[in-house]
Amino acid sequence: MGVLEDLADGLAKDTIEEADRLGREDLITEVAKQLGATSTTMEEAYLTSIRMRLAEKRARQFLENRVRQVENDDDS
Repeated sequence: MGVLEDLADGLAKDTIEEADRLGREDLITEVAKQLGATSTTMEEAYLTSIRMRLAEKRARQFLENRVRQVENDDDS
């Protein structure tokens, strides 16, 4: 990745972690607004990283639950 993508992805990762820790999903939007005020390019890269990371997180949770379900069915 380039500098822009690296910075945006690092910020996205940290923001998601803090939003989860604080129980404040609106933190993601607040950070995006701050970025947008100075760099729409950075804001777009940040939001892309947010979407990708949240999609991966949901897909991973689905996979873990599905594997657990199949393993439990096999134990029956």
